[in-house]
Amino acid sequence: MTIGVVIVTFRCRDLALAALRSLEARAPELLQTTVVVDNASFDGTVEAVRAAFPAVTVVEHRRNLGFAAAVNRGIDALPNADVICLLNPDAELLDDGIFAAATYLEAHPDVGVLGGRILNPDGSIQPSARAFPSHKNALFNRHSLLTKLFPGNRWSRQYLMTDWSHDDIRPVDWVSGAFMLIHRRALEAVGPFDPAYFFSIEDVDFCRRVHDAGLRVEYFPGAAVRHRVGGSSRKAVYRAMAGHHRGMWRYYRKHFRGNPLLHAVTAAGIGLRFALHAVSYALRAGRARLLGREAP
Repeated sequence: MTIGVVIVTFRCRDLALAALRSLEARAPELLQTTVVVDNASFDGTVEAVRAAFPAVTVVEHRRNLGFAAAVNRGIDALPNADVICLLNPDAELLDDGIFAAATYLEAHPDVGVLGGRILNPDGSIQPSARAFPSHKNALFNRHSLLTKLFPGNRWSRQYLMTDWSHDDIRPVDWVSGAFMLIHRRALEAVGPFDPAYFFSIEDVDFCRRVHDAGLRVEYFPGAAVRHRVGGSSRKAVYRAMAGHHRGMWRYYRKHFRGNPLLHAVTAAGIGLRFALHAVSYALRAGRARLLGREAP
């Protein structure tokens, strides 16, 4: 069994080097089957990775293709890998559980995708295994006001799957692409990631297609990373926000059926959500600059 690792970078040289150092420390033999796909960073990422990790394959793009398309390029560069691990550049391996996860995938032919345990920098569990989105998530998603004010409400708990300790293996709807292991059988069943998703939601879409193909998606706590949310998108915050919301609309159009009025309301809601997030970030960033602090 061969394990390949794909890391997509965009203007995050130091984070990418830290991610690779964690791979070198926990699973050094995988460096030879690791591909870094750089989306036109032009910040020294490509040169730094090649200098520090000569065994790693670097695919350099002269323009930003988006996350999903870059993942596909990385997978294409690993034609002999039985298991592909997607690792965000703002994530670091905390153990060598990637081998146990790959072995589990190989031993369970009805499973197509595994998501590992993802921890916040403070050691708390990051809600990386969730239920599929529905219209209720407009009010009860991870960043919504109602979830922040009432974190124990049952709708937020159902979507974020916070009602269990995340200590056991179990089937879930979807897992985060920040640390996702994909067996080759899943790619053969559903094809590559949808390149129309520029940034975000591509993991939800891929897992839904895996489910539709009759394979399972599972959470696997035996492999862990520490993930700094947003670390890899800080140099293009508004573009990342726009990509996320465009991805929400694409996911809705692909996987939901409704009347024209519902479509219009959904589109308006997604647009309003983007506007509120952009304004909120602009205010927080402006306040940080006034106080001489780093932007959020």
